Amino acid sequence: MSENQLNKEDQLFIHLVNTFVQSAWISLGKVKNPVSDELERNVDQASYYIDLLDMLQTKMKGNLSEWEEQYILHSLSELKLNYIDEKKKKESEVDNKEGKEDSEQVDKKEASSKPKPSSKPKSTKKSKKK
Repeated sequence: MSENQLNKEDQLFIHLVNTFVQSAWISLGKVKNPVSDELERNVDQASYYIDLLDMLQTKMKGNLSEWEEQYILHSLSELKLNYIDEKKKKESEVDNKEGKEDSEQVDKKEASSKPKPSSKPKSTKKSKKK
């Protein structure tokens, strides 16, 4: 077997890493969920997969080839940058939603404090006495 070919353990390791990487991309909403065929975002779940990859990289330090080490580090870097971006989007959406709800509450308060029109329309014609 040549050095370019991966042995079975190397292939399984790369498959495991790719499984976590792909799951993280799906959780970040960057790749469609293959089950629902929709983009779904769950940053907490993405964080979990990133933590798993981080732990694997830390625990296996010294046991990985240079290529494997670089592959997992590159994957983690890309995921972490995208995670930060998605986390900011989520926080921005929450802030915007809260701001909208606050302004709606202010609008409701203003509307309730305004005098309500009477139910009987006032006649603009003067009645004539006979």
